[in-house]
Amino acid sequence: MMKYLLMALLSLSLAAGAHRISSIEQKGGWIYLYDDSGRKYKTLSTSTVGDVVGYSSTFFVSGKGGWVYLWDAEGKKYKTLSESTVGTVIGVAGDTFTSRKNGWIYTWDRNGKKINTRSAK
Repeated sequence: MMKYLLMALLSLSLAAGAHRISSIEQKGGWIYLYDDSGRKYKTLSTSTVGDVVGYSSTFFVSGKGGWVYLWDAEGKKYKTLSESTVGTVIGVAGDTFTSRKNGWIYTWDRNGKKINTRSAK
C-alpha cells in the first residue's frame, strides 16, 4: 500500500512540473517560454536555440546555420535535422510540423519522422 502511495505522489509531482507552451517570445538575444497562465517558465539563449520558426503546446522548432532543431516544452533539444533534408519549415500544429523543399511539401511528426509528402503545386 505504501509503495503505491509513494508512486502516486511521485507521478503527481512529475505531472505538476510538466509545462505546456502557451506562447514563445523572442526578444533580443533571449527566447522566453510561457505557460497557460501566462507565466514565463524558461529562458533560453538565441545563440543556442537559433530562431524559433514555430511551436505547439508540446514542442517547438528552431533553425540555425543549416540545421533544424526540435525542442520539448521544457526547453530541451531532442532532435537535430539537416535543413538540406527538411527544407524550410512553414508551420507547426499539434504534434506535427510542415516544411517545403523545392516543389514538395513534407509533413513531419514531432520526433522528426517524415509522415507525408505532397506536391506543392
